[in-house]
Amino acid sequence: MKNRFYFLTAVAAATLLCTSCTKTQTTLSDKEQTFNPPIMGWSSWNVFRVDISEDIIKHQADLMVKKGLKDAGYQYINVDDGFFGKRDDNGVMQTHETRFPNGMKPVADHIHGLGMKAGIYTDAGNNTCGSIWDNDAAGVGAGIYGHEPQDAQLYFGDWGFDFIKIDYCGGDVLGLNEKERYTSIRNSIDKVNKDVSVNICRWAFPGTWAKDVATSWRISGDINAHWGSLKYVVKKNLYLSAYAGNGHYNDMDMMVIGFRDDSKVGGKGLTPTEEEAHFGLWCIMSSPLLIGCNLENLPESSLELLTNKELIALNQDPLGLQAYVAQHENDGYVLVKDIEQKRGNVRAVALYNPTDTVCTFSVPFSSLEFDGNVKVRDLVKRSDLGSFSGNFEQTLPAHSAMFLRMEGETRLEPTLYEAEWAYLPLFNDLGKNPKGIIYANDKEASGKMKVGFLGGQPENYAEWREVYSGDGGRYNMTIYYSFGKGRQLEVDVNGIITKINSLGEDETHNQISIPVELKAGYNTIRMGNSYNWAPDIDCFTLTKAL
Repeated sequence: MKNRFYFLTAVAAATLLCTSCTKTQTTLSDKEQTFNPPIMGWSSWNVFRVDISEDIIKHQADLMVKKGLKDAGYQYINVDDGFFGKRDDNGVMQTHETRFPNGMKPVADHIHGLGMKAGIYTDAGNNTCGSIWDNDAAGVGAGIYGHEPQDAQLYFGDWGFDFIKIDYCGGDVLGLNEKERYTSIRNSIDKVNKDVSVNICRWAFPGTWAKDVATSWRISGDINAHWGSLKYVVKKNLYLSAYAGNGHYNDMDMMVIGFRDDSKVGGKGLTPTEEEAHFGLWCIMSSPLLIGCNLENLPESSLELLTNKELIALNQDPLGLQAYVAQHENDGYVLVKDIEQKRGNVRAVALYNPTDTVCTFSVPFSSLEFDGNVKVRDLVKRSDLGSFSGNFEQTLPAHSAMFLRMEGETRLEPTLYEAEWAYLPLFNDLGKNPKGIIYANDKEASGKMKVGFLGGQPENYAEWREVYSGDGGRYNMTIYYSFGKGRQLEVDVNGIITKINSLGEDETHNQISIPVELKAGYNTIRMGNSYNWAPDIDCFTLTKAL
């Protein structure tokens, strides 16, 4: 909230909240709830595209064991597009005669025999992506559309696969409805095997409905083996932490670690420093970890990185959280998340420099909710950096990131909640609604981000689900916003609603304060406007009332 002029406006109809509404208090459980972590494994698409075969898949599975990747936690061998042959007269899918002459069951059996899990591919429409982009005629009509029950029985019953990536090239060509298609496919799969892990590959965050259908969902277009592509993918996921959790994850695509000049996925590969940033960001942001290179040619330095147990632990942490942006100063980002225990004294932190020049970071420990001395460990180098107080400073080269485990003496009660941390139930990144609720850039906002197009209907709200208070009680909430002219704001704190009808007569960045009552532990706060636009929300702060 620097370099901004604010003025305080009056609150119309602000209601003092009664203490009798806080009789039922919730505190943190002594035992944390844990969740299945993101999947780890290997996938065929990046390096082989449709040019796969039974021998290739089995060999890559064998290499996963031989190179120690299975022991490091990589469990899935995923067969992507290219195994299709044609459908018989009854619509039953046949495998490609030359690529998989023995069918797919021997492939799945081989993978299972190695103690790993087997993944397969389809498209939500009629034609696969390989049929469109690789001119693979076998992919025409190979999508699951119109064949859901029989394909589900074949893939997960007869062949015994454990995972499926469901693309959308055919669905996109036909203009199908994403939610309807993926929900229908999930229902067909569940009739055969409810334990199948489903990945939605719609190349954008598809909507909050995805958590009811899939274990993970893609949030970007396909990754390529160069820094510009990596930066694009990370940017798409920086503000989606509210949608990861409870065993469901934002998928940043298969990794391009291990690719060099002969890369088939565009670009000449990443430098070792860029690879460190790539892997560490996928880990701290809880993306599925799917290796995409030919394991036969995997450089030793890349193998060492991919088996770094301390980085992998961030990804496989049982809390299942995605790191969020705690600080965005200059062009650098500081990401943080709890690990091991919620609201404990240990947090994972990333310093991320996406730029083409050096970037200097000065991170106050208070912004990470720490007080006192903080022990810091470098997870890439696997070495302790020492104990620090006040702040942590570091200068990073271009195209790099630093990944840290921090352990503080005291965990502070948070006072700031950014709008970009909020869960937006109507948000998606499909671009179909020009006035759909969004996370938007705003250089004058705290963190340079805000939430826009809020309100207009009761369901279009922003929600912060874990607003924490140690002891509960009366707080002053200060809301920072813009575009308040002619708009109203409804603030819901644990079901108690305050309506603010006067937000000023201009569209500049402003602030307004209201009293709220919090219970001990986690609180839920919503902001919106049931029947008119709400202002754009920058952030809010909470200070204990005297």
